[in-house]
Amino acid sequence: MTFFANASAQAPRLGTWIKLATTESVDIMASAGFDFVVIDLEHSPLDLTLAARMISAATAYGVDPLVRVPDHQGSTIQRVLDAGARGILVPHVDSVADAERVVAATRFPPLGHRGAGGTSRAGRWGLTPRDEYIRVGNEDVVCIPQLESPAAIDAAAGILAVPGIDAVFLGAGDLSVSLGVRVNDPVVKESLDRARAAAAAAGKPCGAACVDAPSAVRTAALGHQFLIMGNDATMLARTAHSMAQAFREQIGGAS
Repeated sequence: MTFFANASAQAPRLGTWIKLATTESVDIMASAGFDFVVIDLEHSPLDLTLAARMISAATAYGVDPLVRVPDHQGSTIQRVLDAGARGILVPHVDSVADAERVVAATRFPPLGHRGAGGTSRAGRWGLTPRDEYIRVGNEDVVCIPQLESPAAIDAAAGILAVPGIDAVFLGAGDLSVSLGVRVNDPVVKESLDRARAAAAAAGKPCGAACVDAPSAVRTAALGHQFLIMGNDATMLARTAHSMAQAFREQIGGAS
């Protein structure tokens, strides 16, 4: 699986969420040096048409485009992959059965039931030989379920054992909401530790989200092979807020 080639807890792959409805966000994150972007169709107003343009922009920059799909629908997964996504993150995969359905939607027969659409970007508009198009879809596209509920944590070992599951992403925010506690509560840490241990035992990469560079360093030290740091919307909001506040404070101080 080339996406995770050479990734380790010492040198995890670093990505960021794309939530703003503009391809310029992808340009900026690519030039900033991120290894991949995750185009977020779950928690943003983005649609498939714009996501396809973002996938194209990321690919042109040599940055891997992943897409967080909004649900488990095979039709959505297929269209995202036809658009050229390097892989998918899938929210709320809570059981082995959920994982099996997601994998089936991601892989071509006999590994799944994804429909062949070789005239799409994924098939270079019909120029990629059929065998190569199928091989890439079944071997190089990454399928990453999000474990973000107590049920998902309990089923982590089984989910990781499903053929076609390439890694897992730990959703601490939704997990804490499900448990009814703060994200820094010990019960959340214990749950995440169990999921990380299951990923390590399965020999599969484990990822997590972090808000900034210091938290990314701490999170990497826990054994993650990929991290998603910040997002375009919050980066813009924080920078805009700090710049405006600094200006007001300096003007006030000068007067």
